[in-house]
Amino acid sequence: MKPTSLISFITLAIFSVFFAGCGSDSSDSPRVLNPDVALRASIDRFSPQAGSLFMRDASNGLPEPDEPIDFDQAPFITQGLGPNGEIVKYYNFDEQPTTSAPIFALFREGEDTPVEGQLNIIDVIPGDEHYSDFWHVHKVTVPAGYVANSITSVSGLVNSGYMIERTNMIVNCPVVPEGSTADLRFGGGDPGLIRGWYRDQVVFYFDFSEKKITVDLPPEGHPDVPLSDILVAFNVNPDQPGGGPPSGFMTEPETMQTHNVVETLPTDEDYSPFWDVDVYDNSDFSTVHDFASAQAANILATGVALVNCPIVSVN
Repeated sequence: MKPTSLISFITLAIFSVFFAGCGSDSSDSPRVLNPDVALRASIDRFSPQAGSLFMRDASNGLPEPDEPIDFDQAPFITQGLGPNGEIVKYYNFDEQPTTSAPIFALFREGEDTPVEGQLNIIDVIPGDEHYSDFWHVHKVTVPAGYVANSITSVSGLVNSGYMIERTNMIVNCPVVPEGSTADLRFGGGDPGLIRGWYRDQVVFYFDFSEKKITVDLPPEGHPDVPLSDILVAFNVNPDQPGGGPPSGFMTEPETMQTHNVVETLPTDEDYSPFWDVDVYDNSDFSTVHDFASAQAANILATGVALVNCPIVSVN
């Protein structure tokens, strides 16, 4: 584990954003970007480059590029079952790569909270190669006199020569169009969007912190995201024409209640919102009521997808 100060940064002050004014007229002053008026990066989660299970076509009505997404509406939220039959709700953020992507948070020398007003910095957005909703946190130490938002890109960080520390923490922060909403959080918490920098442009993202994710660091590069299992049933089995995800999850009549069963909950030590999807025969739907009964069903396929699905409600 990293020091409590860094964990407090993730839990209490992760990516907090305040107004950053312009620098003085002196030619020696650093260039400072004001996130309130800076350019916004264009975000499209449903393009062929970014989407997999959710890819826009002429008939499915998925939001256009930069159009706000309401994740509290189908098909982006699902009601399933917990390992002991609990009723759970989770968001669907599509497939993700196994390896996390880097995010950079800036701290002044000798301080254990992020630079006030400085947005965190990323170098990939949905559709870019190596993008992931799961971010490997890097702590950047800047001089005591550093001016917030005078660095607004990864290239600027690299050129600065400031010390960068790879932490053992991963955060789940999907990048979405400005104005998007996802109002539920396990245990409460602020569901609002957070701003960050991407190549001198502002991006917006959610923070799902229902469980701290810590990992063993590889010798170099970025760590893989831990996995947990989910077993699901579709209206049409995936070995049939039109089957699998296009047919939708099977539900109890006249309800949104699936019998998709997750292996872990946020209160479990080994919980992860990154799920390895197995599919069971929908003819066994009525017999499935918890994880044990799902495992006893006829499993049609394993490892069919790796998806980001943070649990936001458990009853």
